[in-house]
Amino acid sequence: MPDKTITDKIDFSKSEQYTLSIRLSTDGFSFSIYNPISDSSFCYIPLGIKSELPMAVNVKDIFQRLDFLQHPYKRINVLSVNHRFTLIPFEVFDEEQTEDILYQNHPKQENEIVLYNILKRANTVTTFSMDKSVHQLLEEQFNTVYFYSQASPLIEYFAGKSRIGNSKKMYAYLRDNSLEIYCFDRGKLMLANSFNCNKTEDRMYYILYIWEQLNFSQERDELHFTGLLKDKGDIILQLNKYLKQVFVINPKSEFNNSELTKIEDIPFDLQALFLCEL
Repeated sequence: MPDKTITDKIDFSKSEQYTLSIRLSTDGFSFSIYNPISDSSFCYIPLGIKSELPMAVNVKDIFQRLDFLQHPYKRINVLSVNHRFTLIPFEVFDEEQTEDILYQNHPKQENEIVLYNILKRANTVTTFSMDKSVHQLLEEQFNTVYFYSQASPLIEYFAGKSRIGNSKKMYAYLRDNSLEIYCFDRGKLMLANSFNCNKTEDRMYYILYIWEQLNFSQERDELHFTGLLKDKGDIILQLNKYLKQVFVINPKSEFNNSELTKIEDIPFDLQALFLCEL
C-alpha cells in the first residue's frame, strides 16, 4: 500500500495516540496502525519480503523503505509467526527455566532469543523463540516493544470463548501450509499444537485424531474454524459427516463489526491481539 493511501487514513501528527502492530512471518510481513480512541482510524498494510534473504535483512530493509515506521507510537506490538513455542502452566512457571523448557521440545538454534508471554485467561505461559538479530533491530528502532508469539493472542482469546456453555471446544486455525489446533475444556487449555499440511485430507486426519484422543463427543462438543483458506468449505462439509457441532468463526460478529474486521485478508491472530490487549 503506498504511503499516500496510508496518510489518507492516518493522521501521523497524532501518531502518539496510535498502536502499531508488526506481524513477522516467513511468508511476508504485515502492519496495522490503530487508534483505540477512534475505531474508524485503522490501516492494514501487507508486505511481501525476499524469502531467500535472512529475516533480519528484510527487517532492516523495511525500516529504510517505510516512512510510517519512523513515527513515534503509543504502543508497538510485534507478533512472531512460527511454531517454536511451548506452554507452561502458570502455577509452575519460573522465568529462569523458560529457555530450558523450550529446548526440551524444540532443538536449539543459533542466534535466537527466548521470550515469554503470560496469559491470564488461559492461566498459562507461552515461551517462544525469535531471531536475536531481528529482536535487536526492533528494540533499537523503537523505545519500547512488546513481543508476542502468534499462539499467545489465539490461546488467550479462545480460552475466554471456551468458557461459554458446558461443552469442550476445539479451535482450528487454517493457514496456507499449516493447521493449528487449540483445545479447551471450559477455559482449561487441553492442547495446543501446529502441523505442517496443506491438503484437506491431512487436515481432517489431524482434527479427527486429536478429537478421538481427547475423548471429545461427536454429538455435543464443538469444533470452531477460523483462517483464510479456500478449502475451508470443503473440509467443513466433510467433517459434518462425523461431527455434529461444526462452526465458522465470523470476525465481524466476534469483534462487534469494528473497522479491523472490514479488511478480509487481515490474519485472525492479529485481530485477536487487538481484542485481548495482552
